[in-house]
Formats: sequence, C-alpha cells, structure tokens
Amino acid sequence: MPSGALHEERPARSPMAAIVIAGSIITAISLGVRATMGLFTDEIDMALGVGVDTFGLTIAVQNLVWGLSQPLVGTFADRFGAGRVLMAGAVVYAGGLLVMANADGAAGLYTGGGLIVGLGMSAASFAVVLSSIGKLVEPSRRSMALGIATAFGSFGHFLLVPITRVFIELLGWRGSLVFLALVTMVIAAVVRPLRTGTRITEAEGADRLGPSSIDPGSAGRDQESLGQLTGRALRHRDYLLVNAAFFVCGFHVTFIGVHLPKSLTDAGYGSSVATWSLAFIGLFNIFGAFAAGLLGVRFNQSRLLSIIYVTRAVAFAGLLLLPVMPVVALGFGALLGVVWLASVPLTSGIVLGQFGVRNAGTLFGFVFLSHQVGAFLGSWGAGEIRELTGSYDLWWWLAAALGVVAAVIHFSISDKPAPAQPVLGAGPAPAPSAGASAALAAQPPNTP
Repeated sequence: MPSGALHEERPARSPMAAIVIAGSIITAISLGVRATMGLFTDEIDMALGVGVDTFGLTIAVQNLVWGLSQPLVGTFADRFGAGRVLMAGAVVYAGGLLVMANADGAAGLYTGGGLIVGLGMSAASFAVVLSSIGKLVEPSRRSMALGIATAFGSFGHFLLVPITRVFIELLGWRGSLVFLALVTMVIAAVVRPLRTGTRITEAEGADRLGPSSIDPGSAGRDQESLGQLTGRALRHRDYLLVNAAFFVCGFHVTFIGVHLPKSLTDAGYGSSVATWSLAFIGLFNIFGAFAAGLLGVRFNQSRLLSIIYVTRAVAFAGLLLLPVMPVVALGFGALLGVVWLASVPLTSGIVLGQFGVRNAGTLFGFVFLSHQVGAFLGSWGAGEIRELTGSYDLWWWLAAALGVVAAVIHFSISDKPAPAQPVLGAGPAPAPSAGASAALAAQPPNTP
C-alpha cells in the first residue's frame, strides 16, 4: 500500500457524531460499572467476612492487571482495530463480574473481581476508546471530542451508582453484580462506528489530519518501528513526567471510588449521603470533563492539569477539616467531580500532541499503566491503613500531598511534539505540501 495510505477495517470513516456517541456510551458503561465497586465494600465484608482490606486488595489487583495489560491491549487496538478489542473486552468484563457474583471467599474475589475484571476493563477501557477517537476526529475538534466522551463516562458514573444501590437493596450484592454484567454487554452492541480508521500514518499531513499532526521531525516517522517509537517515548523527559503525574491521578480516583462510601460512614455520615456524594462526583464531572476538553483547545493543557491537581488537594483537606455535615460531603462530591476525570482528555491530548496519532493506543497504554500502579497503591494502601488505624485520615492527607506534587510536575511539562529519531539511510525530509505549509503558518502558538 502506498505511503500515507489509511489502513481501515471499513472503506469509509463514520461521521464524527456517530464516533463520539459510540465512544460516549462505551465510556459511560465502562467507567460507570467501575464506579459502583465502592458500594459493595460493606456488603461483601458482611456477607463473606473477608475484611475491608481484602476487598481493597481485590480492586487493587483489578487495577494493576488493567494497567499491566493496557500497553499490549493498546497495541492490539492499533494493529487490529478498536472494535474487535472492545467487543472482546465486554465479554471478559461481564464474565469477571459473574465470577465475582458467585465468590464465596477471598480467592473468588481475587479471581473474578481482580484478575478477570481487570483484563476486561483493559480491553473495554476509555484508553482504547479515546485513542480511537483521537485517530478518527480531526485535530481541530479532537480535544472537544475527547472531552465529550469523558464527560459521558461521568454520566454513567452518576447514573449507575444510585441505580446499583437500589439493586443491592432489592437483589443483594450478588444479584446486582449480575445486573452490571448484563449492562456491560451493551458495549459489544455499539462498537461499530469505532471500527474505522484504526491505523493512520503521520505522512497524511495537515491536509488530512490538520496542523497538529505536523512537526519539524515528522519526516521519517512512517519508517519508525513501534519499538523505536516506544524507545523514543521512554527517553523523552516530558513523556516520563506525564507518566509520573498520571500515577497520582490513579491513586486519587481509585482510593476515592473504592473507599469514599466507607470513609464517610466511618466519619458519621449516613449511607445515603455517602452514596450521593459518590454519585455527585459523576454528575459534576459531566461538566468538568466537557469543560476540560473545550479549554484544552485554547489553553496550555499542562497548566490546566496543575489547576486540577491543586483543586483536588484543597478538596481532600476540606473534607478532613470541615465539620461533619451532609452539605460538606455533598459539596466535596460536587467540587471533586468538576476535576475528577477532567485530567483524562488533557493527559491524552498531551500524549497525542507529543507523538501524534500513530500507535497512540500503545503510548497512552504506558501512561495508563502508571495510572494503574497508582490505583493499586491507592486502593490497597487505603484498606490496610483503615484496618491498622481504624481511620482513613492518613491516606486522605497523603492524597492531598500527592496532588500538590502532581501540580508542580505539570508546570514543567511541554505538550509540543517530541523530537523525531533520525532514520538511518533516510534521505532528506521532503518539502511539505502547500496545504501543510499553510496549516503550519496558521497554527497558533501554545498558550501558557
């Protein structure tokens, strides 16, 4: 096939609306089901007598397996198409929930809720969805499209948390997990628009993908192997800093998603307040993630991420220092919701800006691995601290401190294209087309 050609599963690309709608539904289900896990902590502990630390370790294993497999899954999505990977992920995800629903001890939880669900989440994750959207949507609207899909992930969070609480009360925790398994299978029914344009080369230029696909070192990228690209990324300072900061994001969201309801009931809040505080995170992140996508088009994405992490640190400190009142817990959920997953479209946007769309699934997979290592420590460590001290306070303060560290890291991150690795034996870079030259001339400077 000639250089610069598209490798597609279908001859034509889907309209942007269909791509965004499909991605939004999948993200809503994948993240929504994940967000309900904290509601099962007390239920499973009382039914099986396994302890909060055992359930925390189950979710920690789930996130670590998810993270470890994400780079490989991203490579499969880049090579064989996001549609196939998402369909397989839906089946595995649902199967893991069913194994978890039939668990009678720690081993069943670790196997179903940890190993199998972790693999399913990896293949049906927002990382696969967002990298696919990033390839299919032109750069001028890419940040907005990523923000919309992420926002709908939060809508799934808001919708499924209270619904699952109702199902737990009606059917018990086992029946609720079966319900969630059925919901997860909807992913397989809506993947078709994401099955197009699964592999796009950088040589298409600005005439096809827009100015953000062109950088001074783009010549020769089509001759760069996946191993060379990965090696170049792992030697790039700003890419490594993105990995370090996203570790903190994983620590935050998994600690809170799994342990917030228990933490609030420990502090004296009722279970309904704890449930709605968790649900408010999803509700308000609909606006936060969408706003992040829009702002990422106009402003420096790294600076926006610094603001997000500082806001999280302030929210954590406020929850500890303010009096125990329902308005405090609900206000915490609202404030945290605004910055909950707002980091995702901005972080993925930085990676796309640094390395382009080719093999984006693989490169974001490594970033997401760092996120999931943080998730493992956030969930497992919180359960251990709760069992040792009877309180989550120490973990909340650690989360606040890490938020400040991540904010500082992002002040030194650049989202400009990474320098290309010279290709041995390659001739001089070809002159850009007239359309590409005009696109480069019209490209605005990066706004701090």
